Amino acid sequence: MQKTIITRTPEPALPPLEGLHPVLQRVLRARGVATAEELEYGLDRLLPPQRLEGVEAAARLVADAVQEGRRILVVGDFDCDGATSSALMLLALRAMGAAAVDYLVPNRFDYGYGLTPEIVEIAAGRRPDLLITVDNGVSSIHGVARARELGMQVVVTDHHLPGETLPEADAMVNPNLVPGHPLSATAGVGVAFYLLLAVRAELRGRGWFAGRPEPNMAEWLDLVALGTVADVVPLAYNNRILVHQGIRRIAAGRCRPGILALLELAGRDHRRIRAQDLGFVLGPRINAAGRLDDISVGIECLLAGTLEEARPLAARLDAHNRERRQIEEEMKRQAEAHLESLSLAREALPWGLCLHHEDWHQGVIGILASRVKERYLRPVIAFAPGGEGELKGSARSIPGFHIRDALEEVAACHPGLIRRFGGHAMAAGLTLEADAFDEFARRFDEVARRHLRPEDLEPVILSDGEIEPDQLGLELADALAAAGPWGQGFPEPLFHGGFEVVQQRLLKEKHWKLVVRPTGGDTLIDAIAFNLADQFPGPLPSRLRLVYRLERNEFHGTISAQLQVVHMEVEK
Repeated sequence: MQKTIITRTPEPALPPLEGLHPVLQRVLRARGVATAEELEYGLDRLLPPQRLEGVEAAARLVADAVQEGRRILVVGDFDCDGATSSALMLLALRAMGAAAVDYLVPNRFDYGYGLTPEIVEIAAGRRPDLLITVDNGVSSIHGVARARELGMQVVVTDHHLPGETLPEADAMVNPNLVPGHPLSATAGVGVAFYLLLAVRAELRGRGWFAGRPEPNMAEWLDLVALGTVADVVPLAYNNRILVHQGIRRIAAGRCRPGILALLELAGRDHRRIRAQDLGFVLGPRINAAGRLDDISVGIECLLAGTLEEARPLAARLDAHNRERRQIEEEMKRQAEAHLESLSLAREALPWGLCLHHEDWHQGVIGILASRVKERYLRPVIAFAPGGEGELKGSARSIPGFHIRDALEEVAACHPGLIRRFGGHAMAAGLTLEADAFDEFARRFDEVARRHLRPEDLEPVILSDGEIEPDQLGLELADALAAAGPWGQGFPEPLFHGGFEVVQQRLLKEKHWKLVVRPTGGDTLIDAIAFNLADQFPGPLPSRLRLVYRLERNEFHGTISAQLQVVHMEVEK
């Protein structure tokens, strides 16, 4: 598929960023970075907990429970954000002196998402005095009501967008209750972290830590970083601080043994970890447990106190992830076969694409929706049977199309068509009656066509421009790496340019290993193009236009700059 390369435009109103490499200045100004101070990632630059409405009331309730030795039950979500939130809450509250704190996560296949009345009945069997939700709860109206009927206090911590009606919890902490809140991009684990900071401050003010150790909350920033990146929330400045600090702890080996065990299984050196490893190495392995079985395996792995305890749990997560990949490949093959059977050109496909198959796995449809979205460049909802005549759907969107708002528009215009829904701008979940699929697919496509333009569906690569040949080296590669963490909403820099292919070698029949020379330059530089052999199966032409990341490469003790190629085409 031909892609258009568009160069990002730096914000012209921003002043120069003194003391930084000129290419890095260009990159940062294109991302709206106004001052060099925004690259300072010290913990003293975090927004304070007091900026979160409701956090002080919630902290008082939790502190009361800790001081009085009451039973606390944490109710989490079945993804990596929920797992890290649950583990963080248990570890920190226990370190603060909570006498009885445990967790409960609903099995997605039996109970669905969030604090439902059914989950509350199970929770009641543990006789908790206080329920704390993490990464869920803002839409749990009936579950919160049932918990309070049974005499439990409820503190909701969440980051999902609220509906028109809020649950009547004893306290609620969610930055997205306030439009435009400065912490609106915070993941569920970040919201939990902020509540715990406030709980510690409340207990400190009561003199609780006199004679007992006061925990250092930075000890668990590895969990905050992992959940933040894995949940693909925008890496706004506050999130970049949290992720940077967590990565530093992992790189130093001062992190949860479960994280080290997962990296060990994946063959990754923790000392060289990057934000991308959290999203593409660790996150999928923890998520796989919740997708196929029970996220408790992931939580127990993160709670493990030693590598010896963590390794068998990490192995189970790795096995789940391999099984998930096999299921995903088969589902992707079925989806592509279905789309090809429609005998439609790509341009004639629905703008809002809905897919359904009776054999699809409910826990993997989110990944399938992402893969189809990436290939066909339109918002996608994949559905699987959910039992009792229902379909469970997982939605993934493209820039410029707010998927949760789109579902709300469908629900408002066609009452009763959607049973339940919730989510973010880029991802959402929903439930339909099975016989409503065809009508929903039509209505969703109508909404997509109202809000999208034809150019929104065209394949585009955003580049940070060209790099002068004499700047293609380690100095710039290291400067770019140090300016991260890069991720959602703060994308890792991509560059493009013309190159002469000096050497080429095919690796494992799918990767190209190259030595190239930039146009107008004399210096040779290594390049690696992963999974691009299907686009260029034969010998490469002598000149190519490459889109690439500039990075440091360490191999057998040799350190050099390298291009990691993400797209290549014949230079015209």
